[in-house]
Amino acid sequence: MTTDSSAAAPESLLASPDMPTQQQISEEISEAHRSAAEAEARGEHVDRTTRDFAPYRSSVLRHPTKNPKLVDPETIELWSPAYGQRDVAAIEADLTLQHSGEPLGERITVQGRLLDSWGRPIRNQLLEIWQANAAGRYIHQRDQHPAPLDPNFTGAGRIVTDDDGAYKFTTIKPGPYPWKNHVNAWRPAHIHFSVFGTGFTQRNITQMYFPSDPLFALDPIYNTIPRQRDRDNLIARYNHDYTVPEFSMGYEWDIVVDGPDATWFESEEGDH
Repeated sequence: MTTDSSAAAPESLLASPDMPTQQQISEEISEAHRSAAEAEARGEHVDRTTRDFAPYRSSVLRHPTKNPKLVDPETIELWSPAYGQRDVAAIEADLTLQHSGEPLGERITVQGRLLDSWGRPIRNQLLEIWQANAAGRYIHQRDQHPAPLDPNFTGAGRIVTDDDGAYKFTTIKPGPYPWKNHVNAWRPAHIHFSVFGTGFTQRNITQMYFPSDPLFALDPIYNTIPRQRDRDNLIARYNHDYTVPEFSMGYEWDIVVDGPDATWFESEEGDH
């Protein structure tokens, strides 16, 4: 019996004929970053993120398809959900306690502070997180990643910052997952953060990553941010003081909502 050495790699069988390779995407990312650096060196304005980033192929599908409509913000506030310290239970910040059994994966503690551009704490603000499970799969009907769902992990939590602007979540480290932007495209492990202001009409969304992820250089979403220092601001720092003995690894990540050190926030139509 002989082995067919010319058999196609499994990932190529899942790709359409016109789907780019990782090498093509990586070259486009490098060229985009090089162009941005050269423009900045010439004194030209360079946005902190790129809405139409060519290597991020599916970003085209995330643009609005209908004309925007004017709405009365006061009416929205009257009819939208309301929240306060008494409406968010402490247990909602622990994503490992939402079911009767233990979720699978590495338990982690993520904590930090919500700050303004002067480093002042932003207190009493609602933070929400959502994430994939340890196998890299969301509980979402559009998630087609053939990884197992975890019956003991939903992947969503929330908390209200305290007087020091501090927050703390206990959860499971999410896994990377494929997303079909190009052949063999995988997203780095990340947690989505939603930061509300004083009302539900004020909302910013961003993503927190984990240090030393080998997928950073390959991911076109992470690389829509042209400056390395801005990308670094999205990466949590391991903090042994936040590690809970015999229980979880600790990560520290502050969120800055404005100013030159502001954390990057994504457009509302993005959902990766």
